[in-house]
Amino acid sequence: MKNILSLILFTTLFGSCSSNDEPNFEPQTEADILKYIDENGLNAEKSNTGLYYVIENEGSGEKPTSTSNVTVAYKGYFLNGTIFDKSNSSGVSFNLQQVIKGWTEGITYFKEGGNGILIIPSNLGYGNNGRGSIPGGAVLVFDINLISVN
Repeated sequence: MKNILSLILFTTLFGSCSSNDEPNFEPQTEADILKYIDENGLNAEKSNTGLYYVIENEGSGEKPTSTSNVTVAYKGYFLNGTIFDKSNSSGVSFNLQQVIKGWTEGITYFKEGGNGILIIPSNLGYGNNGRGSIPGGAVLVFDINLISVN
């Protein structure tokens, strides 16, 4: 039951529906991402889709695929550092097909026990429309810890 409630919560937070509660938000660009990376001294890599990721610890366990069920502990925040969501240290379990594109791709760069940072441009997150407290055009940053591939 706990896993079902967690999945419903996670799907609600990371699903693809959208609304825009902050109409004055200026959409963020790759230049904003590069500035953030530079200001924070990150050694980020960029994928072909535009996702930036930092592997702090690759991990040593199983590596998930884009269709895996995983348990991940995370903290999500904007480029300005404002936190919009976070899990507890036990993490949340979900299928990588049920989350935003940036997570579906990004989690697969780690193995169990791995951790790092995903910097997700809006086109791999909530797009131009946003969702809930996440404005359209927002770049999302996640500190992630891949606890397990289930």
